[in-house]
Amino acid sequence: MKKKIALLLSALVLAGVILFCLQALLVPKYMVGKHKEGALISEYYDNAGNNDVIFIGDCEVYENFSPITMWEKYGITSYIRGSAQQLIWQSYYLMEETFQYETPKVMVFNVLSMKYDTPKATGDQSQREAYNRMTLDGMRWSKSKWDSIYASMTEEEKEKEAMYSYLLPLLRYHDRWSQLTAEDFKYWFKRDTVSDNGYLMQTGVKPLEDEHVERPLVNYDFGENSWYYLDKMTELCKSKGVQLVLIKAPALSPVWWPQWDAQIEEYAAENDLLYINMLEYQEEIGIDWSTDTYDTGLHLNVYGAEKAADWFGKVLQEQCGVPDRREDTQISALWAEKAEVYHNRKKEMEQNKE
Repeated sequence: MKKKIALLLSALVLAGVILFCLQALLVPKYMVGKHKEGALISEYYDNAGNNDVIFIGDCEVYENFSPITMWEKYGITSYIRGSAQQLIWQSYYLMEETFQYETPKVMVFNVLSMKYDTPKATGDQSQREAYNRMTLDGMRWSKSKWDSIYASMTEEEKEKEAMYSYLLPLLRYHDRWSQLTAEDFKYWFKRDTVSDNGYLMQTGVKPLEDEHVERPLVNYDFGENSWYYLDKMTELCKSKGVQLVLIKAPALSPVWWPQWDAQIEEYAAENDLLYINMLEYQEEIGIDWSTDTYDTGLHLNVYGAEKAADWFGKVLQEQCGVPDRREDTQISALWAEKAEVYHNRKKEMEQNKE
């Protein structure tokens, strides 16, 4: 009897190991190519703790601000919890989860995602399961992740996004056999770090040539669901004694309509929050759209991101009282290592571009 039990347990362990290995092979790795942003969320956990500033939001934070620059200029310790097409309910649950690991002095939220009120169907390419996965798969399991999954499911893709497919990703990616590449085998069990404290570096230059034009909207009012989650962010930060700062990052597309800006200004005033539309300070920041963007103004490259971080770091210190940590020898030693990695990455990417 004992022998049978031992054999059964051995078989179960072996099956578990096989399933674990298969899952590790089949899930997307996000290590090379144009989808590295899929690796960003999971990288936070090795850097959690002692960050005085946490950025939350979409590509307008993880591509437009350099934490290393803010450290070198002002001694500010920061991390960017950004992901592709991060929606406001996902931002809220990431913010909620962050408090399990640390309590920063300032939370910075980029308000562009207010334009997306609810999860939509697959016909809307800006909101789909692939983007949800880039945010949700990288989160560690907690109530915050569970709630974020439920809030993010689209009606047409609920079968793909069923909770069991997040609990056991092998059930979602079992059919990736035909799509496997050398990347999947190289990063089967170990991943590289693709970001610098959540910042995804771009060194390319593709200047703005023509103004980004979009059709006027029929209705400029933000939706009820967006306001609901912004209220939850405000309440959460106040309950933790943390300053919530709202920003509109310096990016030219999607267009940030004046009617949207007015609504955020009014909300910030009513809730005693600092709101900064950085598009209004482009000249002061020094952004040159002929040299500081890699995609005609949709996002900044590293040269623009360093300018934005330099300008915003001063705001954080002067208006929010974020301290300079460079006198702390332990923190300085850690950030010296981070800066070395950052500058080596930048140099290598510039050389490969030539």
